[in-house]
This record gives sequence, C-alpha cells and structure tokens, in this order.
Amino acid sequence: MLRQAQHERLPDEASETHPITLSPSKGAPFPLRVAITTLGCKVNQYDTATIEDRLRTEGHTLVPFAETADVYIVNSCTVTHQADAESRQLARRAKRHNSSARVIMTGCYAQVNPKSVARVPEVDYIIGLNRLDDLLRAVTAELAERVLVSNLRKAEHGKTPGIDTLGALTFSGQTRAFLKIQEGCDLFCTFCIVPMSRGKSRSVPPRIVLEQLDRLADQGFQEVVLTGIHLGGYGEDLDPRVNLTWLLEAIEERKPVPRVRLSSVDPHEISDSLMRVLAQAETLCPHLHIPLQSGDDTILSRMRRRYDPALARDVLTRLRETLPHAALGTDLIVGFPGEGEAEFARSLAFLEASPLTYFHVFPYSVRTGTTAAKFQDKVPQPIIDARARQVRSVTKPVACLRATAATTCESWPQGETHI
Repeated sequence: MLRQAQHERLPDEASETHPITLSPSKGAPFPLRVAITTLGCKVNQYDTATIEDRLRTEGHTLVPFAETADVYIVNSCTVTHQADAESRQLARRAKRHNSSARVIMTGCYAQVNPKSVARVPEVDYIIGLNRLDDLLRAVTAELAERVLVSNLRKAEHGKTPGIDTLGALTFSGQTRAFLKIQEGCDLFCTFCIVPMSRGKSRSVPPRIVLEQLDRLADQGFQEVVLTGIHLGGYGEDLDPRVNLTWLLEAIEERKPVPRVRLSSVDPHEISDSLMRVLAQAETLCPHLHIPLQSGDDTILSRMRRRYDPALARDVLTRLRETLPHAALGTDLIVGFPGEGEAEFARSLAFLEASPLTYFHVFPYSVRTGTTAAKFQDKVPQPIIDARARQVRSVTKPVACLRATAATTCESWPQGETHI
C-alpha cells in the first residue's frame, strides 16, 4: 500500500533516468477536487495553466490550495535551496489540510532531485517535467510507479523530448494570453540549474505557433505574450532552421492578434534585424526584458554569459535610439562569488548610466548542481543583502520613466523587484 511505501528509503541506485517504482492504491472516485500551487517562474505558471486546463477537460474540480481537496499538486521550483524547502513545506501543508489526500510533486525540484523529494513521506507521487499524461494518471491513482522522471537532455529512440505543456492559455486572474513557443536551455550559465531541470532547447514549429495565435484570436484575446526558457534560442533546433526574428516577421505579416509581447531575450541575441522588426511592426509591443545579470566584465565571464558590458551597453543604446518609448527591463544578480567592491561598483555604475526603465534584483543564492556552487570566494550574506538594497534604491532619469509610461501596451513599475 502507498502509505506504507512512502516511508521506504529510495535506493542509492535510483536516479532521474531509472527511478524506483512503488505501488500506489487504485480506484479513485470521480470527479476529484484538485488543488494546485505554483512556485517559480512564468514558465512554471504556464505549465500549471496547462495542467489546470487538462484537469477541467477531464471533469475534475479545481479548488484553492488552502481548501480541502482530494488531490494536491505542488508545481515546484528548484532555483534555490529555499525554493526546494518551500516545495517540501507545501507538500506537508497539503497533508495537514486532508491527511487522506494524494499529494503530487511535479516541476523543477521533482525533475532535478527526485530522490530528495522521495524522502518526504507526505508526497505520494513524484512526476518530472514533460510527463503531463503521467501526472494526470497520478491524480486518479492509476500509476503503478511512485516516481516517474526522465532525462530531458537525452534523446530517446533517436528523438529529443517534445513539449507536452503546449497550448494557448491564460493564467488565473490574467486577461492577456500566454503562448509557450520554446522549452529548455543549452547555455549552461554557471549559476543556473535550468538546463538540467528543463532539458535541451526545443522549439514549437512556426506552423503550430501561428495556429495557436489564430485560436487565441478566435477567442477574442487582444494580446499574447510569447514565452520560453531561452526565447532567443528559438528555432535553432528546427529543420529548416529559423530564428525569433523570422517568426516575428511571420506573425507581423499575418497579424493574428492586435498585440504580441516578448518575454526575456539576452543582449547578444538582440540583432539589428530584431530591432528593426520591433520598431516597424504594428503588432509587437515596444517592450523588451533583457536579463543582464551583471554590469561587470569579470563577473559576466564567471557567470559564463555570452556578452560583455561593452556589447550590452551598445545594444541598450541602440535599442533606446530605435525604440525611444520602449520599456526596457533587466534581471540583476548581486553578490555572485568573486564580486568584490570594485566589481559591484562597476556593475552599479553600468546600471545607473543605462537607459533601463525597470529591473528585478536577485541576491545570489548557492544552487547545488551548478558550477558556481563550487566557487570558493563567496560573498557574505550581510554584504549581499546590503548590495541588493543599494541596487533597488537606484532611481532612473525622468526620461526613462516617461518612456516606460508611454509604451502603448503596458506601464511597468519603476524599480520592480522579484525575489
């Protein structure tokens, strides 16, 4: 029985690609009350929306996570150790709501470290990413296995894993639609676990992207956000090979919806042709989120980013010239290993002199499994916290704020910070 099997130790030979199998009980009643909670990024939220859509299609009822449910799903994040801990806490909280409920852990934590999750007795099933059908079977207790996780960086039967959380969806409480057109990442920045959790970079073929946009148009949506883990890498895996600019030109030619917005694009992937498309297109919102992470050359090199401050400065300058009213945002990591006073000062000066209109500040946190976790020259936590406060206190010129407010699609808050 599952309740007994939950307390068994996961054998050392169990792994992400060869998980242990335990036998759960079967015979779930229908319909079920299902509660889902989500940690982490917009892509995780997108995946949750996909799961919710399938659950509704199969006749289940969605309830808030704080209420009594038959099944609780934790769509986890593993970007930091704290995110892992929060995921475990949510699983325990679910059992307190209803001790007889099934608790399912999915998402990046389940994908990267299923053995750790399996040691949490409150978790009944551990379902990795890209296994939506298995997740739905776990909801109804139709799985014989407790742990189902596959290696998303390894081709099976000669084929790279596809993208199963696909569809044009809306997040709960949102009026604009989101469309995931890319999954996974091959960049392997030293601070990031995402290439291991999300797998190889995979793109949705342009034909399907356009079909999904047409579907959204038929439903009356006025704006669609194109999302992905590494959006700038769109199309590199397709045959024939295309790129993000090519896709945007195709969207602009058809104009299926009034407005299309991009999520994050790295500086070295913002080409002159992409800038021209953004400037000339009638459907593309004048907004770009450009995750710089640092403004110091040494730190960017240690992060294994594909650009230096000079390139980033040039891209931002030309973007502001080409799109004078655009909202330009960024992500910044403060306190990365090796960031001394001089490195931080250069990064801060870069930010102050830039045409950026908003930024998200992330205090560095060690993530086991990344290259940066092995770096020895860690920055003390009090210094990291102080630097984060200093960056958040930076005010931008009035011209930048006007540019933010002038964007035709959305006003972005100044100094917005996501931790």
